[in-house]
Amino acid sequence: MKKYIIYSGILVVGLLLGWLFFGNSSAADTMHKHSEMSSETEMWTCSMHPQIMQQEAGACPICGMDLIPAEVGVTGLNPDEFKLSENATALANIQTAIVGGESENKSSIKLSGIISENEDSNVVQASYFSGRIEELHISSVGDDVKKGELLATIYSPELFSAQQELITASALKESQAELYKAVRNKLKFLKLTDSQINQIEASGAAKQYYPIYANVAGTVSEKLIEQGDFVKQGQPLLKIANLNTVWALFDVYENQIEQFKQGQQIEVTTKVYPNKVFKKKVDFIDHVMNPQTRTVKLRVVLNNKEGEFKTGMFVEGDVQRGVSEEEQILMIPSSAVLWTGKRSLVYLKTNPEQPIFKMQEITIGQQIGEQYEVLDGLERGDEIVTNGTFTVDASAQLKGKKSMMNKKGGKTSTGHEGHTMEMGHTTEKIEFDGTFEKSFRPVVNAYIGLKDALIQSDVEMASNKTRVFRTALEAIPENQRQEPANYWSFLYKASEEIIGNTNLEDQRKQFQLVSAKLIEMIKNFDELETIFYVQYCPMADNNRGASWISKEQQILNPYFGDVMLKCGRVEEIIQ
Repeated sequence: MKKYIIYSGILVVGLLLGWLFFGNSSAADTMHKHSEMSSETEMWTCSMHPQIMQQEAGACPICGMDLIPAEVGVTGLNPDEFKLSENATALANIQTAIVGGESENKSSIKLSGIISENEDSNVVQASYFSGRIEELHISSVGDDVKKGELLATIYSPELFSAQQELITASALKESQAELYKAVRNKLKFLKLTDSQINQIEASGAAKQYYPIYANVAGTVSEKLIEQGDFVKQGQPLLKIANLNTVWALFDVYENQIEQFKQGQQIEVTTKVYPNKVFKKKVDFIDHVMNPQTRTVKLRVVLNNKEGEFKTGMFVEGDVQRGVSEEEQILMIPSSAVLWTGKRSLVYLKTNPEQPIFKMQEITIGQQIGEQYEVLDGLERGDEIVTNGTFTVDASAQLKGKKSMMNKKGGKTSTGHEGHTMEMGHTTEKIEFDGTFEKSFRPVVNAYIGLKDALIQSDVEMASNKTRVFRTALEAIPENQRQEPANYWSFLYKASEEIIGNTNLEDQRKQFQLVSAKLIEMIKNFDELETIFYVQYCPMADNNRGASWISKEQQILNPYFGDVMLKCGRVEEIIQ
């Protein structure tokens, strides 16, 4: 019995010591492991429905899109700040720049232009008598001619008759001196020289065919007649351009005009000679504005004796705008600025070490080249987003932060829940004015052209079609541009980034933003000219899915082109 009691006591003591030595450690390890598991648990959300949060990957229960990893909660941020993942920042190619980081004593204004003939040196070779072109010695436009070179041979009854008169009058020149003089003058008015007139008089025979010689040297820029044509006295035959000097004609926008003056220094460059700079002065600034483009022509005269410039060649002009120390102002790239009505805003990077951003409203001044003056809202040393601004703004909207369309912040609805999306809050219906809807139809038609260019995977065509899209936007009267949610400003800025991109995938990313806005708008229009198909590709945007608008039911995918031309489905019909 005593042995049993002793063994039992030893067992109890052993258990107690074991618990003391190992129990606490095990419990701590268990808690630590549990904590690790909790911290490693990844949540999944929908890019279109951020209110959806699930612990496992799968499909969104609302729209069926694949879920994506949710952002890990960030603490220590101000209410207006939000953080992007390093991966998202890299994929969106988000770039930043320091305000005032570069010297601002000189501000460069870049202009685009084209080489044109120097109209002051152009000559129109005309016929000085009527007749028929028997031989034409100029074969095509671009031929070089020398002064006095034979251009054509003409049969002229008028000239033949004048020669006969001279032969008759020459026999009476002693008795009819005035008549003889008048006949000779008549031939001089027909541009015959004294030598030619004397030759006719000496030979006593009138020529049936007479040559036409070039009055100037140059290059044939336009051929106005063909062999066998009948011409009248004074009718133009050829246009001859003297290309020893040419004009570089640059477009200056309305808000830039005051930055230029005659005699100002300008540097001209061309892609043909990328390392060569032609320093010239502004020769003339047109006094008449083009009402369609809202530009005036700035003219520079270029020496072209070596034939470096060809008419129609594209050139760039670079004007250095000197700024005194007292006048120095902050300049930021135009790509950094978002507009929404009268508001202008940028995104600040508030932490130099991490991708943390917040929206900042600013006041901008004049546009100088590809930059804007900043009058208020930024300070020297601030770091702002200069590329990928729309991506940052879209993230701010999804996170319920202040954004372009959401001035006060708050969760954003996407419209898939049976409502219509208006950034910042959910509303049943966006009311567009009927006049605005009518003005907006050319914009939709231009969008279809842009979509077709992306279907063909043609970068240059997409840029050109985007210019047509922006022209249609610019045609909308200014008093109609402040419709609900400021869609006009969003589309105008988004389309600008398509034109400036030479990368097809980047163009398609911006096209996705344009498409999303247009779908929102068209769904709320009361009158439509045709049926629109909202089509959807689940594999676009890195398998997040993206939509577009088509007038045809057939699927032709603008996000992949020939790679996956038929990928997609009709998601909705708007009629």
